[in-house]
Amino acid sequence: MRTDTPVQTKLADYTPYPFAIDKVDLHFDLEPKATRVRACLQVRRLEPGALVLDGIGLTLNALEIDGVEVPESAYHRTEEQLILNDAPDDFTLETDVTIDPSANTVLSGLYMSGGRFCTQCESTGFRRITFWPDRPDVMSRFFVRIEGEKATYPIMLSNGTPGKSGDLDNGRHFAEWDDPHLKPSYLFALCAGDYDVYRDQFTTMNGDAVDLAVHVDKGQAERAAWAMDSLKASMKWDEDVFKRAYDLGVFNIVAVRDFNFGAMENKGLNVFNSAYVLASEDTATDADFEAIESIVAHEYFHNWTGNRITCRDWFQLCLKEGLTVYRDQRFSADMRSAAVQRIKDVIRLRASQFPEDAGPLTHAVRPDHYASIDNLYTATVYEKGAELIRMLSAYIGEEAFAEGMQIYFDRHDGDATTIENFYACFETASGKDLTAFRRWYSQPGTPTLTVDENWDQTSGTLTVSITQSNPTTPGNDTPVALPMPIRIAAFDPSGDKIDETVIMVEGQTASWTVSHNAAKPLLSINRGFSAPIRLLHDQSDEDRLALARIDDDPFNQWETLQTLARDTLLAMAYENQAAPDAAMIQAFADAVRQNQEDPAFAALLLRLPSVGELLHEHKPADPVALNESRRAFQIALLETLDKDGQAMLDAAVPTPFAPTADQAGIRALRSAYIGLLGVRATDADRARLTALFDAATNMTERLAALRALCEAGGDDKRLAVSKFYDAWSDNDLVIDKWFAVQAGTGDDKDIQSLLNHPDFDLSNPNRVRSVVAVFAMQNLPAFHAPDGSGHKLVAGIIEECDKRNPALAARLLQAYDQWRLLEPKAGDSAKQVLKDLQNGDLSSNAADIVSRALA
Repeated sequence: MRTDTPVQTKLADYTPYPFAIDKVDLHFDLEPKATRVRACLQVRRLEPGALVLDGIGLTLNALEIDGVEVPESAYHRTEEQLILNDAPDDFTLETDVTIDPSANTVLSGLYMSGGRFCTQCESTGFRRITFWPDRPDVMSRFFVRIEGEKATYPIMLSNGTPGKSGDLDNGRHFAEWDDPHLKPSYLFALCAGDYDVYRDQFTTMNGDAVDLAVHVDKGQAERAAWAMDSLKASMKWDEDVFKRAYDLGVFNIVAVRDFNFGAMENKGLNVFNSAYVLASEDTATDADFEAIESIVAHEYFHNWTGNRITCRDWFQLCLKEGLTVYRDQRFSADMRSAAVQRIKDVIRLRASQFPEDAGPLTHAVRPDHYASIDNLYTATVYEKGAELIRMLSAYIGEEAFAEGMQIYFDRHDGDATTIENFYACFETASGKDLTAFRRWYSQPGTPTLTVDENWDQTSGTLTVSITQSNPTTPGNDTPVALPMPIRIAAFDPSGDKIDETVIMVEGQTASWTVSHNAAKPLLSINRGFSAPIRLLHDQSDEDRLALARIDDDPFNQWETLQTLARDTLLAMAYENQAAPDAAMIQAFADAVRQNQEDPAFAALLLRLPSVGELLHEHKPADPVALNESRRAFQIALLETLDKDGQAMLDAAVPTPFAPTADQAGIRALRSAYIGLLGVRATDADRARLTALFDAATNMTERLAALRALCEAGGDDKRLAVSKFYDAWSDNDLVIDKWFAVQAGTGDDKDIQSLLNHPDFDLSNPNRVRSVVAVFAMQNLPAFHAPDGSGHKLVAGIIEECDKRNPALAARLLQAYDQWRLLEPKAGDSAKQVLKDLQNGDLSSNAADIVSRALA
């Protein structure tokens, strides 16, 4: 039984490292079971203190200072550190260690994937490679020499610029890499193996030629074409928008199957989960193409916001991640539909970050403590962090924001820096004191804005009063008001815009007055989701329906319909409302029909709030009842739009296939109608779905039809599932989708069947996520089944996973953090599972999540 409390690291305890490591030479002799790593560090004392080096799982062969062996009495070794209390002031430290990459199942440090060597060092993986002060504020110049079997590892890559290479004795060869830029250890990378390579070239705005290469599995090179196009587009976009050019002569991407994350931005050598590199029309959906475009851009943009300028400590993680998410969102908006992209950004925020902010795992964008740094890679740091950058731009103005970014790039190039340093650049650019705005970074929880209207018909004046409230959260019993820009507009009921402005809500209250002599105006508030808040605006359904017809802000038109749907779904789930109001269904149908020319937007209008989004709207929450109300609403919507849907599905599919925004929009709307057919699931619907599945010419539509047939169930489902598997059993990425579709629509017995399938692999994060994460985080009615079957099933997998890959297990555990919201049976079941897990022998990562969830 684990009884210890995870050790907390505190921001207030930060102290600079007492030594500088100006240069390091790393020598790798690659062997799967016994890789030898020799490191030569040029060390210089900065202030008094011991030389503390991190190291996990390292067999120490030799330790020398200035060529002289260090006696065991002169250093102290623990399971995770090597400490020299009396280190000189200026010296060379040499270490020689042996590691076993083949046994590295945590996928952190140097490990094997598909017979190839790969590294993942963020956040603390470098300590599994050699002894090092594994913290982001220790920045060094790295020189790397790699030796390995030439036949098995013909390509050997690291950061920076390639140097000498050649053959050695015994069928081995070597390659040298020199990175001229200072970097922390978490950005170190090494990959070695036999790859197919997709090559191209880019010329920067400075006239420098850059050789580009994407390294993939043998026979897969052509499926890397979209990733390469996305890389070149992001390089050009960063030059055009942020005036930043790439700074090396080579840029490499390596795709690996076994990876804990989406991708990693290592300087000049990005390592990607193969799911976010490989794509073709027959294997990838439009969502895959879009994700590849976005993630390739995100990792490239880190070159300046994360690599050239990095974090002083891990508490500043949002400085690189939130800022870079903001940049990739802007890129995606420019590449595709800005309105659709903004809606998708908010959907992701509400699906993951809002629940996190409202649950036991809530934390500030820059927290003041953490127990496990791996558990800080959250939606709050990424998605909410991006929203704060977006708000900053609106708060000080786009021109001052652009100037502030250039000041930041120029002032802090080569630094490991902080939020305070970042905001000082925008204070210089804008002349504003941003101390109050920075409170967003230290205060967890989602603010709520309550809007009241006072209409004076005699004077034709509408006074709008805004009141801000912030929730108390663990460690913050006295939350303060936060400054925010709220974009607001007033419309005449006929559709004419009366006025539009941005209200700067600086404190707990704010107001706005608009005059209109004819009739009470209709208000569109928080347009474009200008601030990440919950909005309480007591409008009548009649006013909302009228606003949905006339609002010229695409986000708020969608938002108004979402609000109407949310209220109806809650009433159907908890207040015995039998069916959605006919006028509301007609408003949805009208909005879809009015936006046929923008099918991607029309598809989003057909989307209803998810069960996960609705959980926080009523306590206790009943996922089963919410799901049934959604299904009833979807059927009513399809009944009204049946002819439109049939016409859409009767129309020809765009050919030839192209992963463009225009074509993707058409396929998105077709997929939305296909999904509705799977919910209604009449005999005619099943027949139509089977025909669509059999006739599908692209993976987007094929997968949409499979998902709908899985939703419908029965023999049609079983036949489609079998056909799909037979067609794609040799493609791991496609079979991940096959697993995920079934996990997202099945019950605990279906999930157990998937876990027993010969292709399920507990050691592969992609496969685990496709089954366990999809079931626990997306299929909430089944996961939160009142009998506790879903909770117990997933807990068993987490216990097994935790022994191999603690970071993955901790992510899966986050599915239980909403147990307090649930109806009593499901809530008690989830709580008991957490208690049982707490009494087991969990990793520090998993123990941190469980203790916070139960606190």
